[in-house]
Amino acid sequence: MTTMTKIDDTAFARLEKEGRLLNAVLKAPTERPGRFGFRGELAIKFAQQFADEKRPPELSADQVIAVAQAGEGTFPFFAAYLHSFESLTALADVLKGLLTPEGKYFIFCNNIDLLSKYDVVIDGATFHVLPIDEATVYNELLELLYLDKGSLKRMSTAGKTDAIADAALRFNAAFEAIAYTEGLRRMGPVRNRNENRPV
Repeated sequence: MTTMTKIDDTAFARLEKEGRLLNAVLKAPTERPGRFGFRGELAIKFAQQFADEKRPPELSADQVIAVAQAGEGTFPFFAAYLHSFESLTALADVLKGLLTPEGKYFIFCNNIDLLSKYDVVIDGATFHVLPIDEATVYNELLELLYLDKGSLKRMSTAGKTDAIADAALRFNAAFEAIAYTEGLRRMGPVRNRNENRPV
């Protein structure tokens, strides 16, 4: 009998204890032995709380897709949406100690040029920073990793997460290497996500 992979045995443990894993579509063992997957929102900066009221985070990484292996203290794969490139250091700070130089980390930012792709190293971990406009992190990853949407259709959420993670772990392209400060200089204004959206 296989034992169920517990979140406490993975790199997610600290984030879970800190109450950072929110609005989960998936927070469970995946279909790969020993692997735990998460899809949801990661709180980067909590809002001040008054009495018992629960408030949404002041800053979060959205559309997170990540996996961790039981018995390992770091993430092999992590992807997320950031509304502004500027938040990258705050995210790296929350994930400090949970990332490795070998890991595959994809950050889609709303305010970088749509033709740009950067590699930004923070604390030894390389973040592949990519543009995103109206799409989702899920769809952008499928395109980046050459995964066929049709073949994933029948899979469970856990199965889809495995397929993306497996492809991401094979990813070996490199983009223009820039410092975080250079990214700040190049980034555009933060766009209103609800602009031009039908009401």
